[in-house]
Amino acid sequence: MTTPSAPAATAGFDLSGTTDLLLRLLNTPSPTGFTEAAVRLLEGELAALGVATTRTRKGALTWEVAGQPGQPHTTFSGHVDTLGAMVKEIKASGRLRLARLGGYDWATIEGEYVQVHTQAGGVLTGTVVNTYQSTHVHGPALSELRREQAVMEVRLDAPTTSAAETRALGIGVGDFVSLDPRATLTDAGYLKSRHLDNKAAVAVFLGVTRALLDQPPAHTVAFHVTTYEEVGHGAATGIPAHTDELIAVDMAAVGEGQASSEHHVTLCVADSGGPYDHALGNRLRAAARRAGLDLKVDLYPYYASDGTAAWRAGGDYPVALIGPGVDASHAYERTHLDALRATAELMLAHVREG
Repeated sequence: MTTPSAPAATAGFDLSGTTDLLLRLLNTPSPTGFTEAAVRLLEGELAALGVATTRTRKGALTWEVAGQPGQPHTTFSGHVDTLGAMVKEIKASGRLRLARLGGYDWATIEGEYVQVHTQAGGVLTGTVVNTYQSTHVHGPALSELRREQAVMEVRLDAPTTSAAETRALGIGVGDFVSLDPRATLTDAGYLKSRHLDNKAAVAVFLGVTRALLDQPPAHTVAFHVTTYEEVGHGAATGIPAHTDELIAVDMAAVGEGQASSEHHVTLCVADSGGPYDHALGNRLRAAARRAGLDLKVDLYPYYASDGTAAWRAGGDYPVALIGPGVDASHAYERTHLDALRATAELMLAHVREG
């Protein structure tokens, strides 16, 4: 599939630079509650652009690009925290039982490489396996095994056969465990990785910021990057007080029965929290038409976003949700560079219209 050049109204978005940042961000572990390295990476990128940032006491990162007087204040919210785990128990065998961070199915991480981040700052690697992993030992019992917390464990890449030996490695209950993203950009422009939810949107935020610095918007634009979205309360606080409209930018889940596509940007009009703001959604539809975008429209019954959290916390502003199409959400995900570009073009078209 060819990617058309960007319309004049959205000129200035650097897809190559955005992709490079996204790959670095994907390779920076940031499970919910352990996001410091990823936030610092973003702060460094913005400092290099001369953009001032602030952090909320909760750890979210915010920055702003000024627009024209009398125009709306638009806030885009995305999250840098990802799925992951914590050490729940050090088993008698020396292996680790996990507690999930975020809403994924245990089957989607079986066989995945992980890093265990110790309190002393060390990192130990391992693999998620189940207690019946070998078919040569357990035979048909392996295929009948229900993947759930009780049967999933981390096999450490260290010589340990007891809880005492594992503790001697510096591992303790409560240590964070990050999943190997296996980030790969293919020649055809597909980006395969864990954690495109929602590092894809956050990388696009930086690319859009660069474009707005080159060609200032009509709207004043704030970007709010949260660190607790995967556990449901990312944007419950910290949205800038002067926000007139909030647009959550997150993945658009691709699958059977869905309109979303890996090659397009999607407007989600409703999710598990109910419908988003109709008028704001229509303004985004109009922006897509101005930019010449094939905007997909979809609903996600098993989904919630930072926009949901902000509204439930009492946010008094219209909310919409957009994002690039992502296949195999909350598993080993995939999107296309077309979708990243289209998401940026929609954001830029919306805030550049007075």
